[in-house]
Amino acid sequence: MTITKNKVASIDYTLTGDDGQVIDTSQGRGPLEYIHGQGAIIPGLEAALEGKACGERVKVSIKPADAYGEHNPKLVQPVPRANFGGIDKIEVGMQFQARTPNGVHVVRVVGVDDENITVDANHPLAGQTLHFEVTVVDVRDATPEELEHQHVCHSDGGCGSCGCGGHSE
Repeated sequence: MTITKNKVASIDYTLTGDDGQVIDTSQGRGPLEYIHGQGAIIPGLEAALEGKACGERVKVSIKPADAYGEHNPKLVQPVPRANFGGIDKIEVGMQFQARTPNGVHVVRVVGVDDENITVDANHPLAGQTLHFEVTVVDVRDATPEELEHQHVCHSDGGCGSCGCGGHSE
């Protein structure tokens, strides 16, 4: 069976940056499972895995446009300290959820002064070329329930174990 739309793919992967440093890996955690064609992984990696079968290895570099996009300087903004609801200690690197007209977004603190907290709403990997080494571990049909919920739910203990709250027992 090959990886195509609505198949559950299980992959082992290592992600590195241009400097060769490991950014993320499935090593020690078990394979990543996702439903192909549902937008669960970045578009460039999904395209590279299309048509691959169990046991195949893929080594691919993904440009920002097919990953997390280019870094957008407009998404780095000072926010008045008063908007942080009395949180006394705010440090660079902290993350917060920000409500916007487009929904809730995670922002990272990139600067702190007496009056403002500068936040960055870009994905931490925006603007970076990502280098993946992937091994396809398994490919199977997604269950109707997985397709309904648009994610893999059952590999670790059955209905309700994924925490999505949408399963019937």
